[in-house]
Amino acid sequence: MLDYLITSKTRLRLLIKFFSNPKNQGHLRGLAEEFGESTNSIRKELNHLSEAGLLLKIADNNKIDYKANTDHPLFSNLHDLIQKYLGFDKLLATVLERMGDVNEVALVGDYAKGLHTGKLKVQISGEKVNGEYLERLSERIKELIDKEVEFQVTEKITHPDALFLYQKSN
Repeated sequence: MLDYLITSKTRLRLLIKFFSNPKNQGHLRGLAEEFGESTNSIRKELNHLSEAGLLLKIADNNKIDYKANTDHPLFSNLHDLIQKYLGFDKLLATVLERMGDVNEVALVGDYAKGLHTGKLKVQISGEKVNGEYLERLSERIKELIDKEVEFQVTEKITHPDALFLYQKSN
């Protein structure tokens, strides 16, 4: 649905890259290679998003890295919008529904890096996690959000690029 509102595919891909996970960064040539697009189209959209204050430019030797401006008044709205567009809200609700005592739920892999590839890797930590439910859950979530999901149960989520969708408050 968001692709109908934001008609520039490049701009949408950049918003997904930077606003799905605020840890994500990228530079012009790396983004052009990652998206398989020309540097001119990427540069144009990076300039628009930077001029709007949505992206920050960080000088690093002879290149400029870009990242989401988490202090921008619209950051949390865009972050929520992108997460809903990617189906993370439905994923989380479905996981927490009958999983047992879940401590953390995080995305790792492509989606944590802001790459919209169609395959989610989800790590779950907690005690007495319902493994049988997890097996059935992959197909249900695929129907809900039209993405393949691979689950991994772990004691603690330590992946450096993990995008936490849920953390139990103590």
